[in-house]
Amino acid sequence: MNNFVKRTITGAFFVIAIVGSALLGAKVFSSLFLFVSLGGMYEFLKIGKKLGLSPARFPAFLFAFLVYGLIVLTLTGLLNPEWLLSSLLLIPAVMTIELFRKSETAFLNIGFTLLGIVWIVVPLALLTGFFKPGQETGWLHSGALLGFFLILWIYDSGAYIFGSIFGKHRMYERISPKKSWEGFGGGLLAGYLTAFLISASFLEFTLIQWLLIATLIIVFGTLGDLIESMLKREAGVKDSGSILPGHGGILDRFDAVFSAAPVIFIVISLLR
Repeated sequence: MNNFVKRTITGAFFVIAIVGSALLGAKVFSSLFLFVSLGGMYEFLKIGKKLGLSPARFPAFLFAFLVYGLIVLTLTGLLNPEWLLSSLLLIPAVMTIELFRKSETAFLNIGFTLLGIVWIVVPLALLTGFFKPGQETGWLHSGALLGFFLILWIYDSGAYIFGSIFGKHRMYERISPKKSWEGFGGGLLAGYLTAFLISASFLEFTLIQWLLIATLIIVFGTLGDLIESMLKREAGVKDSGSILPGHGGILDRFDAVFSAAPVIFIVISLLR
């Protein structure tokens, strides 16, 4: 099976899983993305090994689970926002664990573990906040979330197609040799077209607001892609993992989400 067929089949299941879980409601979606978060942390910690670090895996997974749960339960109204303050205990907890481990990279391990939670777990947990309050399931409940992913996916596909055909001027060759400004421009047009089309169905935001959201998704999504490429280049790995045949790992697939989700969460919170 060639790589294109693998990418197509994996991509189809990937889209079905995300769209289906979003339509089924916040509980199903957040449960799915808990596993995505933990899978992303697993890949991140493996890359840490490549960088010569030795973060404590079990505590890292435990803290990732707790932080994800605190954010999701707060966003769904099951916990008071004050409970989020308890996540600050994460810092002394990680430091204390490293204090009793025999590691020559203790403070680097601390920083790497905390970075993984902030960079991977927090943004994925914030996606639960995209659901429209007052609804339970279905199209109206998940419009902002589906719009976010549709713009991101179609921008990414447009950038890939335009870049493959017309790409000549490299965007940031030192980090990502294949990214081009022509690809970015093509993806930008595809993203704006998507925002225009979904504004007729997802009425929570106006066309102008959707175009603003699309702009931020594209800009910060591109930065997220470059940041993950920088991490892989420094670690000397091609893909973060192999769980998604033809696409690499979870970090490869969600790198744009890590940077774009917090920004869009803030914007839609202000617009509602």
